[in-house]
Amino acid sequence: MAVLSLDHPWAFAFGILGNIISFMVYLAPLPTFYRVYRKKSTEGFQSVPYVVALFSSMLWIYYAFLNTSVSLLITINSFGCVIETIYIVMYIIYAPKKAKIFTVKILFLLNVVIFGLILLLTLFLSEGPRRVRILGWVCVAFSVSVFIAPLSVIRLVIRTKSVEFMPFFLSFFLTLSAVAWFFYGLLSKDKYVALPNILGFTFGVAQMVLYLIYRNKKTAVIEECKDPELGLAIGKISATEKGAEVHPIDSKSPSSSDEESSEQGEQSNNDRAIISGNGGVESTGNVEV
Repeated sequence: MAVLSLDHPWAFAFGILGNIISFMVYLAPLPTFYRVYRKKSTEGFQSVPYVVALFSSMLWIYYAFLNTSVSLLITINSFGCVIETIYIVMYIIYAPKKAKIFTVKILFLLNVVIFGLILLLTLFLSEGPRRVRILGWVCVAFSVSVFIAPLSVIRLVIRTKSVEFMPFFLSFFLTLSAVAWFFYGLLSKDKYVALPNILGFTFGVAQMVLYLIYRNKKTAVIEECKDPELGLAIGKISATEKGAEVHPIDSKSPSSSDEESSEQGEQSNNDRAIISGNGGVESTGNVEV
C-alpha cells in the first residue's frame, strides 16, 4: 500500500475517500437493527440484502488479494464482512422460524456453495493473470446485476410521484461512493473496479434528478396493497403540493398506518445502503419473508 500511495497518489486518495464513504454507508442499517434488538422481532424485514452484501465483500476481498494494485479494497470489505455478519446473526436470532430457515439456506447457498465453487475453480483451473481476469469479470457481472436493483425504486418514484422511499442524501452519498471507486479503479488501471461504478453513478444521478422533480410532492392517499413487481407494500398514491393525509382502508387507526408506512420506508432506505464496499453496489427491496 505504501508503494501504491507513492506511485499513484491520486488513486490512493480516491481509495481512502471510497473507504470513508462506504464505511458510513455500511452503518446505515444500524437504526433498523437497534429497533430489531429493542422489539426482539425482525418485523417482516428481509435478510437477502445482508447476505448478498456479505457475498459481495467476500468476492472483492478475494479479488484484491489476487490483484495487489487495488489493496484498498481489502480494508473496507473486511469491515463489510464483519458488520454484515453481525447484521445476519442478529436477524437469525430474532427472526421467526420460517425466516431463520430461509436465511440459513440462502446464506449456505450463496456464501458457502457458490463462493466455494468460485474459489476452487479459479484456484485450480486458472493461474496468474488469467485467474485475475476471470475473477474480475465475475465481480463485474455480480456488481452489475445488483446495480439493476435501484430500477425498482426509480419506477416506484415515477409511478407514485413521491420520494418517500428515496431520501436525497442516501442517494447522494451512494453516488459519491460510486464516483470515488470509479476513479480509484481508473487511476489504478483496473477496469473491473471502474466499470460497475459507471452504472452506479448513472443510477445515482437519475435518483437525485427524480428527487428534485418530485421533492415537493406528498403522499395524499395510501391504499395498502402488495405490488408483485416491486415487492413493496405500496398503494395508489395521489400527490398534492401542501401536506398529506392518510386514509386507512381497514380497521387500523391512521396513526397505526402512518407508523407502518414509516417502518416500510425506513427498511427500503436501509436496504438501498447495504451493499457499498467496492464496489459502490446497492441493493433495494422490502420483501417480507
